[in-house]
Amino acid sequence: MYTKKILVTTTTFPSFLEGDSIPPFIYELSKKLAKNDDFKIIISTPYIKNSKKFEERDNLKIYRYKYGFTSLRNGAILPNIKKNKLLIFQLPFLLFFSFFSLVKLVKKEKINIIHAHWIIPQTFLAVLYKKMFLKKDLKIICTIHGSDIFELRGWLMTKIKKWTLNNVNYITVVSKEVMKEVKALKIKNMSIILAPMGVDDEIFNSENNKNIKEKYSINNPLILSVGRLVEKKGINFSILAIKEVIKKYPNVKLLIIGDGPLKNNLELLSKKLSLEKNIFFLGGVAHEKLSEYYKSADIFISSSLSEGFGLTFVESMLCKCPVIGPSLNSVSDIIKNEKVGIQVDTKNTKLFASKIIELLDNKEKGSLLAENGYKFAKDNFTWDVSAKKYYELIFDL
Repeated sequence: MYTKKILVTTTTFPSFLEGDSIPPFIYELSKKLAKNDDFKIIISTPYIKNSKKFEERDNLKIYRYKYGFTSLRNGAILPNIKKNKLLIFQLPFLLFFSFFSLVKLVKKEKINIIHAHWIIPQTFLAVLYKKMFLKKDLKIICTIHGSDIFELRGWLMTKIKKWTLNNVNYITVVSKEVMKEVKALKIKNMSIILAPMGVDDEIFNSENNKNIKEKYSINNPLILSVGRLVEKKGINFSILAIKEVIKKYPNVKLLIIGDGPLKNNLELLSKKLSLEKNIFFLGGVAHEKLSEYYKSADIFISSSLSEGFGLTFVESMLCKCPVIGPSLNSVSDIIKNEKVGIQVDTKNTKLFASKIIELLDNKEKGSLLAENGYKFAKDNFTWDVSAKKYYELIFDL
């Protein structure tokens, strides 16, 4: 008999369809928690075209609700709305059916804990339900991943966030920088726990290397970038840096993995800079296949402008690929400059390029950073480490 029945609400969850590149971190965390015999984990997430409305796998019960559209949920919601303002009219439908699914599943599955990922809309809807239906015994955990705390800063959104967070039992955050932003709201509920998401080290490791260089007939230095092609990921700065790198390494290759609303613009930028022979846009790659790319790359780079945490850095480190990332405070939780990777002002593309060239010149330094990164990620950011904090938190409720 389960003593803890947990409803996980999220808009980010894999469909398990072939080629699906949706980040699986919430699925992986839920799967780990479901291994505990006292926990029953139920997932509520939006339906994606051709996915199953209900399925059971890895001890999870997964319910997907339809809301009349799929375009808003095709990728990250906020970037989609920024690209196409008309999509905002789909938002009320998403909120309504998300709330309806929550109401139905709490009753059907006899839920006593809601684990909501992101403040808006998931945690807001959970708190609204608890207030409307007078569910005093219902416990709520809010996990903040970054985008909802760094964005949605208007007066009304700030009020909604403060009200929401003042009515949950626990707040977990994925980085120290996110925690700083939450504390700046000056909420009464200060039960804030640092609990970053993890990475599956059975998938991401340095063993069984399938050489991507052979697949793409690359005989030169290979640089890798992984991330959504949206404004906040700053991919344009990586492209501009490569323009500088080719002055010394004219045959260097940059593989960009990811999809998003800026794909056409970034491809045009690459063409404008005459980098068609150096930069390749691969689109989305299934998560379990990403390790092959990390293992084959000489350097992993990111020029992101905003990160809640940065799991791609951890994935790269576990595959013993040296990393260069932006000088963001949130990334400092992972990259310890010049010891575990390199942090640099990636908007300064000449400086950014110089760091790439430095690692291409100095293989010994790259190997040392890669080895240090592997040990640091293994000790701090695998799912065994990350899930333990959530086990303890849930048992405390």
